[in-house]
Amino acid sequence: MGTIRLKAITKTFEQTQVIPPLDLTIENGEFVVFVGPSGCGKSTLLRLIAGLEDVSSGDIQIEDKIVTLAPPSERGLAMVFQSYALYPHMTVRKNIAFPLKMAGLPKDKIDAKVKSAADVLNLTDYLDRRPGQLSGGQRQRVAIGRAIVREPTAFLFDEPLSNLDAALRVNMRREIIDLHRELKTTMIYVTHDQVEAMTMADKIVVLNKGVIEQVGSPLDLYNNPESRFVAGFIGSPTMNFFPGSIIGLEIYEVGVRPENIAVVHADGDFSGIVKSAEHLGSDTYIRVKVEGAEELSVRIAGNAEIQYGQNVKLKITGPVHHITQQGQIFQD
Repeated sequence: MGTIRLKAITKTFEQTQVIPPLDLTIENGEFVVFVGPSGCGKSTLLRLIAGLEDVSSGDIQIEDKIVTLAPPSERGLAMVFQSYALYPHMTVRKNIAFPLKMAGLPKDKIDAKVKSAADVLNLTDYLDRRPGQLSGGQRQRVAIGRAIVREPTAFLFDEPLSNLDAALRVNMRREIIDLHRELKTTMIYVTHDQVEAMTMADKIVVLNKGVIEQVGSPLDLYNNPESRFVAGFIGSPTMNFFPGSIIGLEIYEVGVRPENIAVVHADGDFSGIVKSAEHLGSDTYIRVKVEGAEELSVRIAGNAEIQYGQNVKLKITGPVHHITQQGQIFQD
């Protein structure tokens, strides 16, 4: 069982507390993503779970065992870093086999585990190559293979795709999702990219300055954010925020997703001037300057004819999130 429980854990560097008291349960077999802006504490939290950082207070439990003071080697976890950390002088086969060799496993068992991991990761044809002869995506698969052969209780991924180009990141995301479905092992994945979080996670943990803002499924966080921070972080483009008075509401601020604002020819709720258009094929995102608000992002059809400087009428077509001055959200 790969259940991980964090109980009132904290982390302090000198006099600065970067992780206030935090509770979190990650169930066996879940794919959980820690997401948030740079400096929010997501990598620190992952390193606390791995044992690479000491907990200042609180407890970490893996399965039914308290491991707060246990070294990384005794936690049954496998970590995949942003850098591949492969041995350049070793073949793929030897790189994957290295942790098993260090553990003293017999050669026949090592060979069987390496073959199994290579089959899962489509690396069989590359086992006798060295890392320098592989693409970035293949090297990252080797790093994942080295983790797989250890048969860990859980996998920890620390921004593993950051060094890859955009197209390769999309492919690797799919491969990691497929890997999770095949292995059915608990996975914790750290990223600053909310698109990765939305497309990969069973459960997302949104962090802000070391505090958990919200935990939930991707669609739950997208449709029902509990704070302005979550609403503004989850979604691409992010939610629009503007004073409630612009649409005749006596509310401090409202939030509306770009797809819930339409360009209309009559009976608009408000109007603005088109400042830019991003053509993405099936969709076009326009930025509209509305008096009394920042520029709003609006999703329209990809073939819509919109010009810079055009005055457009806008109508709210979907949910309006009411936001208090303290940043709390409720939906009309």
